[in-house]
Amino acid sequence: MPFKTLLRDMIERVPGAQGAILADWEGEAVDQVGLMDDYDLKLIGAYKGVMLTNLRDVASRLNNDQLKEIIITTERAQMLVLPVTLEYFLVFTLNRSDVMGRALFEARRCIQALQKEIA
Repeated sequence: MPFKTLLRDMIERVPGAQGAILADWEGEAVDQVGLMDDYDLKLIGAYKGVMLTNLRDVASRLNNDQLKEIIITTERAQMLVLPVTLEYFLVFTLNRSDVMGRALFEARRCIQALQKEIA
């Protein structure tokens, strides 16, 4: 199944979802879908890639553990950053007022499907 289909299915199942991007370890977009501007989504992906890399390094140095999820909450938005593999990650953006639990469930489900596609 194409990446875009998996991402689209995920955001359609989460009320308030604004966009999702699959990016490589450098933060370059592999595929993306969303209601928000494409450029903004790519920019979010690039910056979250830098953040993911830095936090992976810290987690590795502190307890030699793998980072699984990052949840970022701002005044207007919530973002999930989830590694798919060591080379790819998912960023999922939704409105601040919407339920994070459903987004986490769907993002984890999407990660499993993406891992199968990448393997």
